[in-house]
Amino acid sequence: MVRSTPKAMALGAKIRTERETRSMTQRNLARKLGLDSGTMSRIETGERPPTAELAAAILGALGVTGERREEILTLARGDNTSGTAWVAVGMPEQRTQLDALLQLEQLAGVVVDVNPLVIPGLLQSSGYTRAVMRAARVPDNEIETRVAIRMGRREILTRPNPIKFTALISANVLRQSVGGPDVMADQLDHLLGMARLDNVELRAFPVETDWHDGLYGPFTVLTIAAGRSVVHLENRVSGLFIQDDHDVADFEDAARRVRDMSMSEEATIDLIEHEARRMKKGTE
Repeated sequence: MVRSTPKAMALGAKIRTERETRSMTQRNLARKLGLDSGTMSRIETGERPPTAELAAAILGALGVTGERREEILTLARGDNTSGTAWVAVGMPEQRTQLDALLQLEQLAGVVVDVNPLVIPGLLQSSGYTRAVMRAARVPDNEIETRVAIRMGRREILTRPNPIKFTALISANVLRQSVGGPDVMADQLDHLLGMARLDNVELRAFPVETDWHDGLYGPFTVLTIAAGRSVVHLENRVSGLFIQDDHDVADFEDAARRVRDMSMSEEATIDLIEHEARRMKKGTE
């Protein structure tokens, strides 16, 4: 079985989006290109990344022009079949990485998110997400679209056959008043609801500790088919996918160590309930 890379998945996802926007089936597109529908399917899932020449032919058959065409061709011209990491700096490459992340989240069976700074995106309320984006100076005309995308990502937690999601967050994250007491109280109530899902494990790691793996910064481990995993890291201006097996194993070990020193799920829920009451008092 071909091991799809995150970049190949992003390229395939962009091609699929362009095809679906034009209401064209995989079979019809494949016929126009002289391909079989199975090949077209593998291109869109990232199992068979197209050459730049084939990508250009696909975009021509779809009538994709302008900046969108050039963005996809730039991605196709890179190495989409190998490599140990994929670094994206600035837009539009960060948007391309987001496409890959969304695709990987849909395919994953298990996702582990370690975050000492904010509540993981899959567990955020819309108000919390909006407050974080405003604080990060996201342009006003982009905020609602980004909020909608993030809220849509949560579907993988509640769909039939949902992913198994583990969130390991700093206890300090639960005590911050992001967006003000009203917004934070709503976020904490949302967390309580999500924490009661059978497929969601939420644990807070205590603040009163020595240095540990959870303090190096946020990271996400996504386990896809046959136990294969990739790691995603993100900061203010860049994103990084790590796919080298040895490096990924280091992050998996770090996540296990953070989980081992974190509070129990029951104690975490107690802490969230306590902080929710405190926030609600602040709104009176």
